[in-house]
Amino acid sequence: MTTHIGLPGEAAVLEQLESWTAAVRDRDIDAIVAHYAPHIVAFDAVTKLQFKGVEAYRQHWQACMELCPGPMVFELHEVTIHADGEVAFCHALHHCGGTSDKGETGAGWLRMTSGYRRIEGEWKVVHEHFSVPFEMESGKALFDLEP
Repeated sequence: MTTHIGLPGEAAVLEQLESWTAAVRDRDIDAIVAHYAPHIVAFDAVTKLQFKGVEAYRQHWQACMELCPGPMVFELHEVTIHADGEVAFCHALHHCGGTSDKGETGAGWLRMTSGYRRIEGEWKVVHEHFSVPFEMESGKALFDLEP
């Protein structure tokens, strides 16, 4: 994970990001959603336009894990974090994928932005956004782009 951090709040958000990515690789749904605020609004690149609330996003994470029952590919690259007092955001390139029930591993590159608020002394994600570039003429998602 390559990062830009400088302030103490940025280091704390980086710790949260590292904990979250480890939880995803461990396939631990409870640990994943522990990083989210109850009122999160998430724009994921898969299935729905938006997810409102941690329970809706938990169900989405569970469905994603069921699609890829094997080991996860979940890496953040070019991470940049900005934190100031009670609010922070980060952006990164995200290499994401998994292993199917047939043993086939597939992964692609996405863009990720997360917004944080300090809630009762802890940084929690209040907004998360994943997206994939696409080709205008065909509408095809471009998962094979490289940073």
